[in-house]
Amino acid sequence: MRLCLVRHGETAWNAEQRMQGWTDIPLNEQGERQARALAAALRGQAFDAIVASPLQRALHTAQAVAAGRTASAVEQDARLRERHHGDLQGLTRDEIAAAAPAIHEALQARRPGYQPPGGESVEAFAARVHAAMQALRHRFHGGTVLAVAHGGVLDIAYRLATDADLHSPRQHALPNAAINWLRATPAGWAVEAWGLDDHLSHALDDSG
Repeated sequence: MRLCLVRHGETAWNAEQRMQGWTDIPLNEQGERQARALAAALRGQAFDAIVASPLQRALHTAQAVAAGRTASAVEQDARLRERHHGDLQGLTRDEIAAAAPAIHEALQARRPGYQPPGGESVEAFAARVHAAMQALRHRFHGGTVLAVAHGGVLDIAYRLATDADLHSPRQHALPNAAINWLRATPAGWAVEAWGLDDHLSHALDDSG
C-alpha cells in the first residue's frame, strides 16, 4: 500500500506562526492557491481513497484534489487531526515564552510525557496517528491512498517510518501542500519521497 501524505494549504495562523491545534482555521488565499496547485500536480495519480482530517484547512485541501474525480467523496478521520495544544492554541511561541516560560521550555525540550494545559501529549498524539495509518494499511492493502492532514501528523508519520525518536529535534521539512510518499512494507512503513514541492511557488514550513 502506498500512502500520499499532504499537509493542508496555508492559513492566516500559519503565516503568523500561531499554534492551531484543533482550532478550525480556514485556508487563506495562498492556501487556496496551494490546494489548486496540489490538485493539478496529482491530476494524473489515481487514488483508491481520499481521506482527511475533519478540520476545514485539511478537508478543503483534500476536496480540491477530489473535485472532478469519479469518486469525489472525501472520507473524514478525526485521528488525523493536529495535536491538541489545549490552552496554547492561538498563541505564538514568543507569546508563550513571555507568558509562561516553564511551558515554553517544556515545549522546546520535547519533554517525554509532557502534556500542554488542556492538551495532548506527544505519546498520545503519536498513538492515534499510528492507529489511523494502520487502519488505512489494512483497509486498502495493495492500493494507493491520499491523506491530507497537518504538520504534526506528518512529523509523526515520518518518525514512525524512519524509527526516529518522538522527542528528538525535527530534521525534516513539512511545507504546506507539499507531496510526501510512504510505502507500507512487511517491516512497517518506509519513506519513498518527502517534501516534493515543484508545484508550489511558495510554501511555509511547519514551525510547530
